[in-house]
Amino acid sequence: MLTLLAKLFKALNSETSPWALAMAMVLGMFLGLTPLWRVHNLVILLGALIFRVNLTLFLLAFGLFSGIAYLLDPMFHDFGLAILQASSWQGIYEAAYATAVGRVSQFYHTITMGSFVFSLLISPVVAMVTYFVVNNYRKRIQKTLLKLKVVQMLRGSRFWQLYTDLRG
Repeated sequence: MLTLLAKLFKALNSETSPWALAMAMVLGMFLGLTPLWRVHNLVILLGALIFRVNLTLFLLAFGLFSGIAYLLDPMFHDFGLAILQASSWQGIYEAAYATAVGRVSQFYHTITMGSFVFSLLISPVVAMVTYFVVNNYRKRIQKTLLKLKVVQMLRGSRFWQLYTDLRG
């Protein structure tokens, strides 16, 4: 746990672009909010590895949003049911389900559809909030945080040793 926290602080204090960290948060959110064993999550995981997003923030976002997903599953079900029962889309759903890819994707599942569309809708908000938090942390909080007595005491602890070892 301390190693994960040290890696998070390393990412926040590094020269990594705030947008890259925001993208890691958004991809982790997608993975966490949607049901895990789906094809689109494999694509998201491959995208995170190919584009080399910060894996620490990606995994933390996955864990955080997985917990939130359990609370929001009834809402995802209702949302997905409303989307899947829209009469104007029935032809598209039938055509998609007739293909092998359409059946494997499992978008006909109410929670999968609802959580995926919900994730699409809130991803710009999560990206902007993450960008804002990282920028403000780097501009305002980081310098003030290093001056605190508690942080100066932490510098002599095992946590600081892990952090400095990660910085290389």
